[in-house]
Amino acid sequence: MPESSGVREVKSAARTVALLELLAGRGDRPARLDELAAQLGVPRSSMYQLLQTLVDRGWVRADTTGSLYGIGIRALLTGTSYLDSDRHVRVVRPYLDEASDALGETIHLARLDGADVVYLATRESHEYARTLSRVGRRVPAHAGALGKALLAERPDSELSLPAQPLTALTENTHTESATLLADLAEVRERGYSIDREETVPGIAGFGFALRYDTPAVDAISCSVPVARLTGEHEARIVAVMREMRMKIESLLSPASGAPDWR
Repeated sequence: MPESSGVREVKSAARTVALLELLAGRGDRPARLDELAAQLGVPRSSMYQLLQTLVDRGWVRADTTGSLYGIGIRALLTGTSYLDSDRHVRVVRPYLDEASDALGETIHLARLDGADVVYLATRESHEYARTLSRVGRRVPAHAGALGKALLAERPDSELSLPAQPLTALTENTHTESATLLADLAEVRERGYSIDREETVPGIAGFGFALRYDTPAVDAISCSVPVARLTGEHEARIVAVMREMRMKIESLLSPASGAPDWR
């Protein structure tokens, strides 16, 4: 049985978490009992009992036929609590509004979680919709401005890059470690990251790590359609986002007395 920090993993708890994560990752695609049992390597009878327990408690929902399962409303309540209890998110939100008002573009806050970044807050532009950036969405860290800004805060030797090609979201996404590392070197020199249609076709992004943690785990970014990204507008975006970063970092620091969540 796997161990973490010398503590033996509780099999039933690990199985429950794996099931919830699997259902959450499917989005609007419900799953059948046999499918879930096969993907998690769990006996069908055990999976059925686990699903019924979670349905009764609201963590999983079933359709009227009882044959399809999806994530339940309790997961939403827990996710909302995570955001509401996070001091960093509360402090950053007003500055997302300020940047959005100043630039007229979409502004994000995201957090590094393993090999991905997770969106924690978004202020959408009134000029265009970008559904990829909804709160709670995960995106590979190598594939966009937010993730690259955070990866660049770490030495290359600490980055766990796979030997096989990296996942491509568009034809511009870095799929080779060598090209990604070269880009990260430019990010460190420049002080911010640039995503030119690497995450979404037609969209550019500019990412800024928030260095109230070392290494940084949170970042903010501005997304803009490339069709209206002039040199003048790009310079304005960089100036405003740098200012937002300075304001945020001046309010948040390890010495603030808030819990150091990990």
